[in-house]
Amino acid sequence: MPIFERDVWRRQFFQHVPCPDDVFIPTDDVRAWPLYPAHRWVYDKLAVALSQGLEAAPHGVMPPRFPVFSKPMINLRGMGAGSRAIGNEQDYRAAMCGGHFWSTLLTGPHVSTDLALVDGNPVWWRHTTGVTTPGGTFDYWHIHAEPMPEIEDWCGAWSRRHLGGYNGMANFETIGGRIIEAHLRFADQWPDLYGPEWMEAVVALYAAGRWGYPDIDRIDGYSVVLFGPHGRRYRHPPAAVVEQALSLDGVRSVQITFHEDRDPAGHSMPPGGFRLAVINATSLAAGQAGRDIIRTSII
Repeated sequence: MPIFERDVWRRQFFQHVPCPDDVFIPTDDVRAWPLYPAHRWVYDKLAVALSQGLEAAPHGVMPPRFPVFSKPMINLRGMGAGSRAIGNEQDYRAAMCGGHFWSTLLTGPHVSTDLALVDGNPVWWRHTTGVTTPGGTFDYWHIHAEPMPEIEDWCGAWSRRHLGGYNGMANFETIGGRIIEAHLRFADQWPDLYGPEWMEAVVALYAAGRWGYPDIDRIDGYSVVLFGPHGRRYRHPPAAVVEQALSLDGVRSVQITFHEDRDPAGHSMPPGGFRLAVINATSLAAGQAGRDIIRTSII
């Protein structure tokens, strides 16, 4: 199956989707990087900031004003590693680090947007917002049925200007309607919430450069996350517990998001917690109930 999925807990979304042997669909940035040399510059977050007219520069260049936001220029592992707000010059000098940059501290909604592109032109959109908890973690993600015109206008114009020639999925993270990160793949945490046969439409996009997904009868979805404290070694829940969560009305999938045979330090996790599971559901109550079932077995 040439749909490349690094995380074993997400292969459930792709293992039964037919895909030609000569079509390669990345679901993580490490796989996408070598596939698209003409467009992989978008992983340079400093370049993305400057392409939008935001104030930004590598560490060492003094910001003209504070606060600013600081993070690595390139981070293909994700999970917000090394990201932080800096409020003054003293903290900035103490935080200086090679390979990092600062940029305008944006405010407003933080949205994750998946879009399908044909020759750099957006032909499909879906937007997700997260409810955050301390330390860079999330309580749940809300996959919205409705459009977000401000984001679609800004990101659509940016895509047409910078991604000509690219056929495939992309993901933008925005704050206040401005792009903070761009990815040459879709968010692989909740594709089962986009609708039936959505993945088949993705395969056709990569195989033939066309998009034909009707996307009718959209409904909201929820991707509910279970975090535990750092510093522990966790075990997977019994299969019967996972099946109990899956049996709840509205629950679409359960992902146990760690390797129990790997040192916990070998996982890329935010500072606020160790991610243990994700429950995708068509109602928030169902996702939370599924999380409670998994929590009692793991923590």
